[in-house]
Amino acid sequence: MPKEPDDTLSIGDVVRRTGVAASALHYYEQMGLIAAHRTSGNQRRYQRHMLRRISLILVAKRLGIGLADVREVFATLPMETVPTARDWQRVSRHWHSQLEARKREIEQLERELTGCIGCGCLSLTVCRLLNPDDELGAQGPGPRRLGPSADHLIRQRRELDVLQ
Repeated sequence: MPKEPDDTLSIGDVVRRTGVAASALHYYEQMGLIAAHRTSGNQRRYQRHMLRRISLILVAKRLGIGLADVREVFATLPMETVPTARDWQRVSRHWHSQLEARKREIEQLERELTGCIGCGCLSLTVCRLLNPDDELGAQGPGPRRLGPSADHLIRQRRELDVLQ
């Protein structure tokens, strides 16, 4: 008998088909990434098309796409019916643009790292790689956020340590 996308699967079936732990499925359900219906015996039943959602969660994880981003994209997909090819293409385009942006960031970081290794300075005052956008560095070395009152407390502590 052919399988239909709206056929239901037990949680054990879904675990076997996807390799995802039951606890993770519960978590995905709490996050609204997948949905299950309850039987009269209070057992979870997943529509077969949830397998594709779970598979995409796993792919997203491999690509470094966080569950918050997955939830944002999945919010645009129908939960109760099988998403269309156009729906999945929209998800693919969204993630493709995210991955392209990340790729550009990694390439920029690679260029900076190559320059840094070639330079050999590793200076915390000038190196953009090790000290990007340093705003407090212009005020001198050492901790800057403690302020004068903290300096007073530090001196008192040192005096107490000397007396003991």
